[in-house]
Amino acid sequence: MTGIAAALALSYLLGSFPSAIVVGTLFFHRDPRREGSGNSGGTNAFRVFGWKAGLLVSTLDVAKGMVAAGVVSRLVDPAVLPADGASLLCGIAAVVGHVWTVFAGFKGGKGVATAAGALLVFAPLHFAAALVAFVLVLLSTGIVSLSSMAAAVGLSASVAVVAIAGHYVSPWLAGFAAFATPFIVFTHRANIGRLVRGQESRFEKVALLRRLFRPRRGN
Repeated sequence: MTGIAAALALSYLLGSFPSAIVVGTLFFHRDPRREGSGNSGGTNAFRVFGWKAGLLVSTLDVAKGMVAAGVVSRLVDPAVLPADGASLLCGIAAVVGHVWTVFAGFKGGKGVATAAGALLVFAPLHFAAALVAFVLVLLSTGIVSLSSMAAAVGLSASVAVVAIAGHYVSPWLAGFAAFATPFIVFTHRANIGRLVRGQESRFEKVALLRRLFRPRRGN
């Protein structure tokens, strides 16, 4: 039990690393929480600091989930908890740390990138399904929040499809899917309000399908 507690605590601290704040402070001498949406995640870093900084922040956030699920989880004795269970729980701890970071007043990002990193480690095929859902919605709308929620739904759908098809699904993976979908929706509750009001920001440059199928005005 001591190993589990240590692994979860370390995963939480790893997830708490405030990537956007550190990148913004080091390279731009600015705090992303004071600009854009006020969020300290990768999307706001894209919006405030540009695509290079946004990509760096997102990569770091994904890496936090990957390291927690793939490396820190090995501190747990397999005789006490199966490897996939330890991986999942450490991944969740990292996501919680990202959303409620101890290093920034317990106010962090939305948890999507860190959850994606953890999922990539212990369920790469389901990660691919979630990624496809994310990309399709992003290319169609340019709205990252909607794409993130679509990815969470895509994860749950892919797990359900595999189970319905009669293939084995780890109960730990099913548990992660059951956790991730409502959790990601919860962290995007403010975005949902803006979506309903038609006020959510878009990245028009990436909404390629939206532009492709947009009705053309007559001459």
